[in-house]
Amino acid sequence: MIIKNRKEFKPKIMDNEQMKGVKFYPLITAKDGAPNFALRIFEVAPNGYSPKHTHDWEHEIFIAEGEGKAISKDGEFRIGKGDCLFVKPSELHQIRAGDKGITFVCIVPNKGQPT
Repeated sequence: MIIKNRKEFKPKIMDNEQMKGVKFYPLITAKDGAPNFALRIFEVAPNGYSPKHTHDWEHEIFIAEGEGKAISKDGEFRIGKGDCLFVKPSELHQIRAGDKGITFVCIVPNKGQPT
C-alpha cells in the first residue's frame, strides 16, 4: 500500500493561452505502480479555467471545494462542492472556476497520460 499526502507535492502550474490559474497534483500514477488509473487533483484559481478539450478516454470528476461551471457541447452547467461528473470518451469539456476558485479530483485511465 502507498499512502501519500497532497501537502507532499509541489504542483505543476498551468497558465497559458489554453488554461488559466491551474495547479495540477498527480497523486497516484503509473509511476507508483498503479496499473490502470491515475488519481489527480486540480486547484483552479478564482475565474481560472482548464483547457476546453477532448480525448479518447473517459474520466470521473469530484468537486471537493468551491464552485464554477462545467462546459460541454450541450452548454454550461453550474457545479459545486460535492458534485460528480462523468466525462465520456471524446466529449468536449472544460471546468471554469467561480469567484472563489474550485478544487476537483479527477480519475483517468493511465492510457494516454504522461509518465
